[in-house]
Amino acid sequence: MAGFVSINTEHNMGARSGMWSRDIGSEPMAEDFEFGLDVGVYGRLATPGDILGLAKLAEAAAFQSLWLADHVVFPATIDSKYPYSPSGDFPVAADEPLLEPVATMGVLVGATSRLKIGTAVLVIPYRNPVLLARMLATLDVFSGGRIILGAGSGWLEEEFEALATAEFAARGRVTDEYLEIFKAICEGGEVSYSGSHYQLEPVLSYPGSVQRPHPPILIGGTTNAALARVARLGDGWISVALRPEEIPERLERLRRLCEQHDRDAANLSLHHKIFLGIGEAKEAIGGGRAPGTGSVREIVDDIEQIRELGYSGVILRYIGTDAAEQIQQVERFAAEIIPKI
Repeated sequence: MAGFVSINTEHNMGARSGMWSRDIGSEPMAEDFEFGLDVGVYGRLATPGDILGLAKLAEAAAFQSLWLADHVVFPATIDSKYPYSPSGDFPVAADEPLLEPVATMGVLVGATSRLKIGTAVLVIPYRNPVLLARMLATLDVFSGGRIILGAGSGWLEEEFEALATAEFAARGRVTDEYLEIFKAICEGGEVSYSGSHYQLEPVLSYPGSVQRPHPPILIGGTTNAALARVARLGDGWISVALRPEEIPERLERLRRLCEQHDRDAANLSLHHKIFLGIGEAKEAIGGGRAPGTGSVREIVDDIEQIRELGYSGVILRYIGTDAAEQIQQVERFAAEIIPKI
């Protein structure tokens, strides 16, 4: 454990969703496979109209969830390498629109009625852990238990500096402590915490989250450190930028790590993030075609391979600058791909 948590709780009504159990390596039923849509809080299409339009489309179609990535500000000069593109370059220009994701989640909670709303992923060290936990618990209450915390430790060192966070080099350990605090605050009651990076004298946290004991935590990233965090602290894993043939090795490592922490990997929820490009094949990291791009048949095959590996669902994100094309791509995905999975 990263720190010591003290909790004296009074439990709220509510229950964790049953979707968070999945047998890794077994084939789930197709009707249990979920489709999420990343609404894109940065880039040229990060406008209220475009994001709310995607949310309405998703709620009317066969999607189960909405997802948001996380940046707060883009530094004018970026030397850090983006880990999820072949070139290492960030996929959008830094002077394009950027909407803060937790604030946007609040808007989406009010604009939807059935969709889960998650982060893929929130950079945990960017925000005060007590404040973030209270904000997300509040959103969980307002939404009736529809919040998912996708959590990561971040990659953009210059943004850490702009936000005056904990040191970039310590971000992994800071993330672990902040997630422990998130769990305790969401469980509710009297909470204190003693860690290497954060000290919290007793505070009262009421109400707790609707989902008990806290909203699901899905850890993002594909490194060994990220998988170890899944095994220690996560309810599931969000993978990205892996081709289907690369996933089994990561799943096997995750199984072994779970065993080391006396956890059953079969209880983890697995989601894979893909970047959508129907009709245009894109290059993957390491070469070859990126999953989610190419012909309808190729994309169906990509998702079938992911599903057969034991995944609970996919999260798709359109990367582009044309609002009409974005809607057309998502509509085609709903009409031509989802029914074939």
